[in-house]
Amino acid sequence: MPAARFSGLQKDVLRLYRECMRAAYAKPKENREHWVTFVHSQFNKYRNLPRRDFSTIEYLLRVGKKRYQMYKASDAKDVI
Repeated sequence: MPAARFSGLQKDVLRLYRECMRAAYAKPKENREHWVTFVHSQFNKYRNLPRRDFSTIEYLLRVGKKRYQMYKASDAKDVI
């Protein structure tokens, strides 16, 4: 069976998701579950977004990358 082929935009979303999950697992153990739940909820909000809605996906990627940079900082200990 051939491997799944993803578009460039899909690869960008998956890459951001993986980076966010890695950052969540790098947080202190007592807050890690909050971070993982937060990342899952943020990505699940837009799970049913049409694949052809390029402008919205690109916008969400830009916002997500900015939030990722902010949240991965060591001074961000927990999500409220």
